[in-house]
Amino acid sequence: MRRFEGRVALVTGASRGIGLAVARRLVDEGASVVVTGRKPDALDAAVEGLGAEHAVGVAGKVDDGEHRATAIATAVERFGRLDHLVNNAGINPVFGPVLGIERAAVDKILAVNVVAALEWTRDAVAAGLGTHDGASVVCTGSAAGLTSSPGIAFYGVSKAALLNLTAQLAVELAPRVRVNAVAPAVVRTELARRLYEGDEAGVAARYPLGRLGEPEDVAGPVAFLLSDDAAWVTGQTLVLDGGVSVRPWGEG
Repeated sequence: MRRFEGRVALVTGASRGIGLAVARRLVDEGASVVVTGRKPDALDAAVEGLGAEHAVGVAGKVDDGEHRATAIATAVERFGRLDHLVNNAGINPVFGPVLGIERAAVDKILAVNVVAALEWTRDAVAAGLGTHDGASVVCTGSAAGLTSSPGIAFYGVSKAALLNLTAQLAVELAPRVRVNAVAPAVVRTELARRLYEGDEAGVAARYPLGRLGEPEDVAGPVAFLLSDDAAWVTGQTLVLDGGVSVRPWGEG
């Protein structure tokens, strides 16, 4: 499929993991992409793998306004337009109960996981997202935002806020820009490593499909939501969890 031929996408947090898998899927389907990440070396490696003719990297912190402006301007100047935004960057710097989290960590998690998604979307629209038909945004939420999430409690709170932000943006940006989200359960990435390291088989056994997610398991659904195949879908959260949310209560 070449669903993104002539389209330009910007993917935040794309030097590895889910973001890189999404960028690769979009390039494979014809898109040009701008990818962002905090570490220049990792981002350079990602761009090399994607192909310099199809991708450009802009290093920086997702909650930094100057970085955001540079990345969005790069998409427009390098490729001539901006059609798709994937708000993928996220952090979880603490592990433990929500009542024990320090205020500084609360502020940082919200700044990166929620406020930055709003600001990237707002600035992308100001830079022309929605000018061309088929414009869309996808936010990477989490299954942790749909229920209690012991150990990653405030991360779950932030993702719940992101999912609601997705719905708000979908209404405000309609009909020119569609906005949707995905909510993955445990995917084998560096960010989620603490949730399965040391007992991957035991964690995987809780999932009806018998395994943890892979970044590519998220990339496909994200590409669908971005594409014209989802032209009548907006404000939705697609849960990607290997069936764990429909497992009978008390099992596992």
